[in-house]
Amino acid sequence: MSRSRNVSDASQIPILFEDNHILVVEKPVNMPTQEDDSRDLDLLNALKDDLKERHNKPGNVYLGLVHRLDRPVGGVMVFAKTSKAASRLSDSVRTRALDKTYIAVVHGKPSQPSGTLRHWLLKDTRTNTVSVVREGQQDAKEAVLDYKLIGSVDGLSLIQIKLHTGRPHQIRVQLAAIGCTLYGDQRYGSSVNKPGQQLALWATALAFEHPTLKEKLSFRSLPPLQHPWMLFSLPEL
Repeated sequence: MSRSRNVSDASQIPILFEDNHILVVEKPVNMPTQEDDSRDLDLLNALKDDLKERHNKPGNVYLGLVHRLDRPVGGVMVFAKTSKAASRLSDSVRTRALDKTYIAVVHGKPSQPSGTLRHWLLKDTRTNTVSVVREGQQDAKEAVLDYKLIGSVDGLSLIQIKLHTGRPHQIRVQLAAIGCTLYGDQRYGSSVNKPGQQLALWATALAFEHPTLKEKLSFRSLPPLQHPWMLFSLPEL
């Protein structure tokens, strides 16, 4: 199903699961996870307004943000509807018990069909960019991910990624560091991408223990059947 790139209200945000403790949704592309300097509609506030309206809640609505996706990235996210759930989900993120899987379309192909990438990343807050630096450099943080090559066609490859750390721009920077710049990434791949191309990175799976029921939950989301995703057999993932 093709989805609009511009979301004007929460009614256009697919809800994958909801109970009294958590809300799992599919974040639209090009929508900020939380309010930023652009003042564009952000996911967190849109969902708060939607909860307030759907459940006729007076006053402010609590919704805890426990993890984030970059603005151009779409896919599955979980929010906490209570402070207890927020605390426990945040612990899951901190201890890496919240299992996040992404898919990306990149230029070229990694030299090995699968592997682990480990880099030290440093963020420049002035430019909001991240770079790979030497281990031990001041303020640098270790970034680790596993990747697997799913397929290649027309000079592009579909990569599956499992994050072990959640650093800013981590996937984009680490894959660019091995010569596999993400399709559509203007920030870290302007030399191979054209202006206006949509960043091809999608949060496709999320698994975690329910914060109160202690049941294992898993959710999947697939990107719209648009270029470059349509070059690959996504339902087989």
